[in-house]
Amino acid sequence: MQENPLVTIICLSYNHEKFVLETLNSVVNQNYSPIELIIVDDYSTDTTKSIIENWLLSHSDVHFIANEVNLGNTKSFNNALKIAKGNYIIDLAADDLLMPNGIQMQIDTFHKSNYKNLGIVYGNAEIINENGSFNSFYFPVDANGNVISKRKTGDIYASVMSTGDSICSVSTLIKKDVYDFLGGYDETLGYEDLDSWIRASRIYEFDFIDAVLIKKRIVSNSLGTDFFKKNNKIDISTYKILRKALKLNRSKAEDLALQKRVHYEIIHSFKNRSFNLFLKNIGLRIEISWRKNFKKY
Repeated sequence: MQENPLVTIICLSYNHEKFVLETLNSVVNQNYSPIELIIVDDYSTDTTKSIIENWLLSHSDVHFIANEVNLGNTKSFNNALKIAKGNYIIDLAADDLLMPNGIQMQIDTFHKSNYKNLGIVYGNAEIINENGSFNSFYFPVDANGNVISKRKTGDIYASVMSTGDSICSVSTLIKKDVYDFLGGYDETLGYEDLDSWIRASRIYEFDFIDAVLIKKRIVSNSLGTDFFKKNNKIDISTYKILRKALKLNRSKAEDLALQKRVHYEIIHSFKNRSFNLFLKNIGLRIEISWRKNFKKY
C-alpha cells in the first residue's frame, strides 16, 4: 500500500450556514495529507453557498460543485464521486466535525490490519447538539473512553443485516474500490447507509478503531426525526433494502439473520400504523420462512 494515499473528502451541504465553516476547517486542520476536498452545495436556500464561496477565496485547491436544483444526498454524492481522485473516500456532512487525527488513524489501520480484503474502517463518534455541546457517544463508552460492547469486525454481513447498527456510518473511511463495486449509492432509496453496508460486507471486510473519529451534530431537521412517522421514507427504503438482501443470502444462517431484522420491521411498521408496509414485511417474512424450509443452499 502507498504510505500516504490520497484521501478524498466529499462534503455535502444543504442549508448549513451555521455549521459549514467549522466543518470545512476541520478538514483543512487534519494532521494527514494528501487530502482532496470536494464540496457540494445542494441548492441551499440560505446563505450557505456564499459562505462557502468566501471560504474558497483562501482555499483555491478545493473543488466546488453548486447544484442548480436540489438533487438530494445520494445523487449529489454520486456526482462528486465521479470526479474523486482519492484511493479512499469520506462522506462528510457539512455540520459534522472531523477529529484532527482521525484520518491518520484510519490509514494506519489499513496499513496494519490482518484482514486481507479490508474495505472499510470506522470508529466511534461523539454526538453533539446544535450549539456544539456534548450529548452522548454513538457507541456507549466506559470510564476509560473505551466502547462497552466489542464491535464485530471482519465479515460482518449477517450482523449488519440483522441489527442494522453494526457500524457508525459518519466515521467511515472507505476504499474507492468499494464504491466502484457498489456503483455509488442507490439513488432510488431515501437513505444510503444500510444498503451500502449490506452490499459492501458481502464482499469486503470491516475494521473498527476504538476512538472518537468525528463529532456528529444532531439537528432538528435531521432524517432520523421522520423515523416514527407513518409511511416514512426511511421505513419504505428499509423494506426495499431487505428485499435486495434476500437475493444476496447464501445460507440458512444468513436467512435467519435477515428474518430477525424483518421481524423488527413488522413490529415497527405496525406501531407506526403503516399497514401497507406492515403487510409487505409480513410477505417478506413468509418468503424467508419458505426459503429456510425448502431452498437448497
